[in-house]
Amino acid sequence: MKKNIKIAASILSADFSILGKEVKNVDEAGSDLIHIDVMDGSFVPNITIGPSIISKIRPYSNKPFDVHLMINEPIKHIDDFIAAGADFLTIHYEVDNHPIRTLQYIKSKGINAGIAINPATPENNLEYLLDYCDLILVMLVNPGFGGQKTMHSQIEKVKKINKMLLSKNKKIFLEVDGGVNSQNISELTNAGANLIVAGNSIFKGGAESYAENINALRAPLTKK
Repeated sequence: MKKNIKIAASILSADFSILGKEVKNVDEAGSDLIHIDVMDGSFVPNITIGPSIISKIRPYSNKPFDVHLMINEPIKHIDDFIAAGADFLTIHYEVDNHPIRTLQYIKSKGINAGIAINPATPENNLEYLLDYCDLILVMLVNPGFGGQKTMHSQIEKVKKINKMLLSKNKKIFLEVDGGVNSQNISELTNAGANLIVAGNSIFKGGAESYAENINALRAPLTKK
């Protein structure tokens, strides 16, 4: 198996009527992290959950909570999400006029800081941020809704970012999100991704299928 590849189950695809139980089930099924998409209906067209819900589901898993903030003015809400139990906090390049300041603030609180970019955002914009983040999230789809297909152009972007990280000897998580499944996960990890977000491909079939679904994602990674 390829070393150090982590899988994060995206609860955007979970059954929200039993969200705590869903978190527990996917934890026990073998997910390495719990990925939580926070959407404000402004930066993206959908609205999901906030800190109060995250705090309620926090007791259901000891796995790291990977919180992706798809919201405007994220700096105003950082403390609330940290208090709710976030272990990773990722902001979007496109909405923060002072991303270095925000990333530094997140890290000052002892939390892993991430920066996300949408499909239309060039990877070169990240270069000056590498010293301030622990994670880069490449959106493989336009954010806002689950169940979309991966844009193949974004895999090339992952390759370029990975080359950038290697050239600067940066040990940063390179995360991908959007349309990941057992058919394309190898291409993504070969491109350099080492933190894989998956939603529909994990949560399909109900709780009794979660472990099988996660194993199906890992299976291609065992091939040489």
